[in-house]
Amino acid sequence: MTWLAIDTSGRRVAVALGQPGRVEAHGAAEGPRIHAVRLLPLIDEVLARAGIGLDVVTDLALTDGPGSFTGLRVGAAVAKALARTRGVALHVAPALLAVAAAPLLEGGLVLSASDALRGEVYAGAWEVREGRVERVLAPRALPPAELLGRSPRPAVLVADLPAGLAAPLAAWAGGLVPPGDAAVGLLALAPRPGALRRVADPDAWEPDYGRPAEAQARWEAAHGRALPDPSRLG
Repeated sequence: MTWLAIDTSGRRVAVALGQPGRVEAHGAAEGPRIHAVRLLPLIDEVLARAGIGLDVVTDLALTDGPGSFTGLRVGAAVAKALARTRGVALHVAPALLAVAAAPLLEGGLVLSASDALRGEVYAGAWEVREGRVERVLAPRALPPAELLGRSPRPAVLVADLPAGLAAPLAAWAGGLVPPGDAAVGLLALAPRPGALRRVADPDAWEPDYGRPAEAQARWEAAHGRALPDPSRLG
């Protein structure tokens, strides 16, 4: 059983290869709008580093949002293609959970947050109870002040935020730690019940975008009506 883990949810594209709980090869690249350009070459590089071919991969783990609309679309397209043409099993988990894997597995309630733009953060909270990853706060976009009233005070706050968003959260939580590599986090979480979700029908599955893309939000504001959007379907 060989797992390929992919994260395209933010500015960073990351790929990890290994077994549940163990990383054998890893690669990453960072920059604006690099998802479509770098993801497939990174997969090739990581496979070459491990000395195996794509035919050995049995399972694919993917961060399914919330995050960059374009990045999530690229990751989803590659995941669906691999599931359809190679028959790999697809597993997904929130990006916020994947980047918080290390402190979460050490114990205690972990709150994970990222910049959602428009003065908001994407945030979610999890805790390991009796070996199972339990969701305490489902990932959502909200202002930092509202987050303080919705989430219990965490043992660890995992976040990479602009200073204006980070300050009130860090003061409330007693500090913050930077997010880990999400692809590596997916493999670390794979053995834990409740962490990753198996996608039964990859063709019908869509990522959790969190909310409409920026271009769609601007169009709707200008025209006064909503467009169909996967983040609203359900």
